[in-house]
Amino acid sequence: MKTEVYLVRHGETLFNRLNKVQGWCDTPLTIKGIDDLKKTADALSQIHFDNMYSSDLKRAIDTVHLMKDANQVSKIGKIKKLPEFREVFYGSFEGGSIDDIWLGVSKAAGIPATTDVKKIIDTIGIYKFREVTKKADPLHLAESTEELETRMCRAIKVLRKETSGEGRVLLVSHGDFIKTLGIKYWKENDGLHDITFPDNGSVSQGILDEEGNFEIVDYNCKAEDL
Repeated sequence: MKTEVYLVRHGETLFNRLNKVQGWCDTPLTIKGIDDLKKTADALSQIHFDNMYSSDLKRAIDTVHLMKDANQVSKIGKIKKLPEFREVFYGSFEGGSIDDIWLGVSKAAGIPATTDVKKIIDTIGIYKFREVTKKADPLHLAESTEELETRMCRAIKVLRKETSGEGRVLLVSHGDFIKTLGIKYWKENDGLHDITFPDNGSVSQGILDEEGNFEIVDYNCKAEDL
C-alpha cells in the first residue's frame, strides 16, 4: 500500500536563534519554537496517523512528542528514531557562525566573498555547493553530495521498510535534509535547482509507494495552510 508521509521540520532552536551552524550538533527548542510548534500540532490534531517517527536528534524528538501529545485521533506507541533522517553534517563548521561558514565557502568556490548562501548556490550550483563546503571545512568532514545522496536514498529505503502496512505517518526531520529531499523528489522541481529552505514547524507531504518510490507533493506548508 502507498504511505502518506507528513514531513515536519523541528521547531526553532537556540542555535537557530543565534545564527549558528547546527547539523549533527544539537540545541534545545526555544520558547518561540515550542509556541510555533503548538500551532502546527493543533493543525494536525484531527489527522489520523498510523505511526510517528523522528530523527534521533533531540530537537526532532522533542518536536515529534509535541505532535503526538496534541493529536486527538491517533493511538501512537513508542516513537521510533531514524538516524538516517538526521540533519546534513557540517563537519568542523558545527557550532560556528553561519556567516563565517558561507564566507569560507564562497572563498573556497573562488567567487566574491558573501554571507548570502542563496547567492553562492545560484553561482556554483546546488551540487557543487556541497563539494565546496566539504573543501572549505578544515577537516573535510562535512557531507559531500555523494555522501548525502547515499544517506538520503538509504533513508527512503528504511522508511519504506518501517512503514510497511501504514497508510499515513508523521516524520520529524531537519531543514537542510528536508530541502535536499525536496530538490530530488518534489514534483515541482527538476532536481537541478535550489528551492526555498523550509520554515521551522512547516509540513511537507510525500507519497511512498509499494516499490519504495518517493514523491513530495506539497512542500513547506505553514500551520495556517494545512
